[in-house]
Amino acid sequence: MVTTRKEGAGAASLNGGPLEGARVLIVEGRYYDALADELLAGARAVLEAAGVEVEVITVPGALEVPIAAEIALEAAEVTGNAVDAVVGLGVVIRGETYHFEIVAGESARGLMDLGMAHALPVGNGILTVDTEAQAWERARVSEGNKGGGAAEAALTLLRLRRRLEA
Repeated sequence: MVTTRKEGAGAASLNGGPLEGARVLIVEGRYYDALADELLAGARAVLEAAGVEVEVITVPGALEVPIAAEIALEAAEVTGNAVDAVVGLGVVIRGETYHFEIVAGESARGLMDLGMAHALPVGNGILTVDTEAQAWERARVSEGNKGGGAAEAALTLLRLRRRLEA
């Protein structure tokens, strides 16, 4: 559980509670369609329970997720339709080449850079695993629910921002 403490005010939880009026962008890499469906279901359930508006953008794979998020943020700025948080979803399964390390590392770095450059809440739900079985254990809503976990991380940071800006 994440908490903040203001001098003399006690601890305020940043977990749970509605976030009406917030707009959260999910960018999903769909290289593995069935796994992407499960990650998306978990993330969407958490975000809808928090009462936020959800927009989903789909790209081919994990490496495109941070780029698409940046493009969407720039477009949102132009249209005045602000994005309050981003959730990146995807799956990278280790193969026999160095490609795994590149995609896993660069997609994570891209999401981190996005959050830092924009002071934006970002949840990283890009699974980096050795096997498809591991991916399913983490993606299934009934098991690891990493899509839901990424959404919760983004919402926790959004609540932190709102609390500190209040």
